[in-house]
Amino acid sequence: MIIAIDGPSASGKSTLGRLLARALKLQYIDTGSMYRAVALAVIEAHVDPNDADAVTMLANQIEIDLEGDPDSLCVLLDGRDVTEQIRTDTVTEMSSIVSVIPGVRRAMVERQREMGRRGAVLNGRDIGTVVFPDADVKFFLTAAAEERAERRYIEDHMTASSSATLAETLYDLVERDRRDSTRADSPLKVADDAIVIDSTGKSIEEVFEEMMKNVHRNH
Repeated sequence: MIIAIDGPSASGKSTLGRLLARALKLQYIDTGSMYRAVALAVIEAHVDPNDADAVTMLANQIEIDLEGDPDSLCVLLDGRDVTEQIRTDTVTEMSSIVSVIPGVRRAMVERQREMGRRGAVLNGRDIGTVVFPDADVKFFLTAAAEERAERRYIEDHMTASSSATLAETLYDLVERDRRDSTRADSPLKVADDAIVIDSTGKSIEEVFEEMMKNVHRNH
């Protein structure tokens, strides 16, 4: 079974993706982590992020693997664990730049399809529209920007991965939404047959229950 979860930043995709994968005993693939790994490689190799050809070439050369169970997913870049490194502000910023490059997206989509063929829960921004348009169940998670910013702010400060204020976090998130929705290649959009869930004011448990009901209803 392939389950696609799309949606903007901090809409709960990762948390709910992990919960679903565990409950349904499926592989969990966080596609955002793959783009972050490309971003880290770009930073480390001192490649100009505005040079689309150079970034695409690098994306095709590096090895990115996701290992472990849904709750302790390790992101490997050329064999080394970069799970913590890819969560910094610098990588987040670079990720939003390199992830709009068509060649990078094509390279990652190819790998995501290979990884997901045996059954998986995948989350990202173009899973139900581009990566697996024939996914068995497609979800699109969303929530009010203010609530998403608050979630991201709390999460970042709990892990000490960011020193941004709540206002800065909201600004960055709205900017990221705009970039994701307006990019020419694989923009963030709701698939025609996706189940849209607005989690504003809902707990993770409530949303998870709603998603599981939909999975069982469809299968």
